[in-house]
Amino acid sequence: MAREPVFAIGLDYGSNSVRCLVVDVRDGREAGSAVWEYPSGDSGVLTDPGNPHVARQSPADFVAGLEGTIPEALRAARAACPEMRPERVIGIGVDTTGSTPIPVDRHLQPLALQKRFRRDLGAQAWMWKDHSGMDEAEAITALAREHRPHYLAKCGGTYSSEWYFSKIWHCLRQNREVFDAAYTWLEFADFIPAVLSGLTSPDGVRAGICPAGHKAMYCDEWGGYPDAEFLSLLSPEIGALRERLPARAFPADQVAGRLCAAWAGRLGLPAGIPVAVGAFDAHLGAVGAGVGPGRMVKIIGTSTCDVLVASARERLPDIPGVCGIVKGSVLPGYYGIEAGQSAVGDIFNWFVTEVCRGDASLHGRLTREAAALAPGASGLLALDWENGNRTILVDAKLTGLLVGLTLHSSQAEIYRALIEATAFGARRILDRIQEYGVRVSEVVCCGGIAEKNPLFMQIYADVLRRPMVVSASAQTCALGSAIMAAVAAGPAAGGYAGAEEAQAAICSHKQDAYRPDPRAGTLYDELYALYCELHDSFGVAGTGCDHYPLMKRLLDIRRKARA
Repeated sequence: MAREPVFAIGLDYGSNSVRCLVVDVRDGREAGSAVWEYPSGDSGVLTDPGNPHVARQSPADFVAGLEGTIPEALRAARAACPEMRPERVIGIGVDTTGSTPIPVDRHLQPLALQKRFRRDLGAQAWMWKDHSGMDEAEAITALAREHRPHYLAKCGGTYSSEWYFSKIWHCLRQNREVFDAAYTWLEFADFIPAVLSGLTSPDGVRAGICPAGHKAMYCDEWGGYPDAEFLSLLSPEIGALRERLPARAFPADQVAGRLCAAWAGRLGLPAGIPVAVGAFDAHLGAVGAGVGPGRMVKIIGTSTCDVLVASARERLPDIPGVCGIVKGSVLPGYYGIEAGQSAVGDIFNWFVTEVCRGDASLHGRLTREAAALAPGASGLLALDWENGNRTILVDAKLTGLLVGLTLHSSQAEIYRALIEATAFGARRILDRIQEYGVRVSEVVCCGGIAEKNPLFMQIYADVLRRPMVVSASAQTCALGSAIMAAVAAGPAAGGYAGAEEAQAAICSHKQDAYRPDPRAGTLYDELYALYCELHDSFGVAGTGCDHYPLMKRLLDIRRKARA
């Protein structure tokens, strides 16, 4: 390592804003940062009043976010650290939401920037939480089960409406003009490195293995993306698109391109520094939080993403219901495993704002009142499917449920039951992953809820029966992007030879951990068993569960908890 300070830039493109972090590569010190809110739509999201499943974003916002954050973050870093100078920046890393495919022309220009498509929702970026392709996802799953079952084996057995081909196929069916005008579709995570590198041809794009593997059924074992014959079963037009997709996909520690002179001048950075291959926010957030063997990372926000790794030296069995098992998608040399829940923070916010008609202050009051309740004392049990189930059922058409209500049930009791439901959903995911031999001894959390809500964290520790650690960085996604930039730059530039070496120097965690309470865990084991009964009877066809005893068991648990 060089003794002189050198810096890496991490760009984190979230759902509503882009963040930029300037990191001292020697020790992970966060020298400067900036945030830029997307100006389009509602907090950056473009919706359709006639279809609640539509969620799009403006690619122009993504590009403008580069100039909206990087120069400001550099100024903040210079003010905080006199040693910092732009010429000491050795690389840029990028993470984004996904799957967020963008239709582009043969020069990589988004169709949304063309005058005729400027107001066309189909020409925008199809946001990760766009579920308009539910029918297409079900059809892809059915076709793959019949013709290419091995494609589904790597993504949990079911293809999702949140993913790449569901969205492209839906565009073909609903907006033929946009589909025909698009030369190809770039993932958001691949688009930003291409922009910074000044690329004007799809031939130069180095696709990320993270988005390709987890959302587009890419795997080196079968030659990359799904074959043209299979994609033609969706439609001949989708089959023809196959040859316009990148030939290979790469991990995020590789170089996607070099910062072009035009963008170097606009951003105040040296031309030619490496831009790392892009990846998803949650995956690089896990890198920034210190993911490793036995250590799962939970990125907790409006939804959650669970990220784990397992050594690629031994073959990992396929795990039904997970969002993907992809070699190199998180850390090189490891399988990356992704799971998650479609709604967590969104559920609490829905209850407070839509049901209780409250605001942030009500969140605080309900949290305090819920904290005074013992586990199981409410007599309530919920299913956390208000936005469908991502893992392990992969079913966007599932809905929420609350059981055990009486005329005495309070807002705080319901609020706590909703938190507990998300914790039970998290345990169901963890149990499934461990059934297939992936050990998890510690959980590291990041995101606003993890940092601000001790009740949430303690409930999770008790339900999961594991210590819950919080990342020391409030910006783990951007930090993970900066780590990959430092690895892409390499030791000769003052960076690192590998991601694990960089993590050891840069990642840290808060000293205080949330420890499981054995008594609470025992009560939660009883509730979790009932949760699993509801989970399977409403979410899995043909279980034939008898719910007659369930309400009575809840009353028994309530009496025991209050005693």
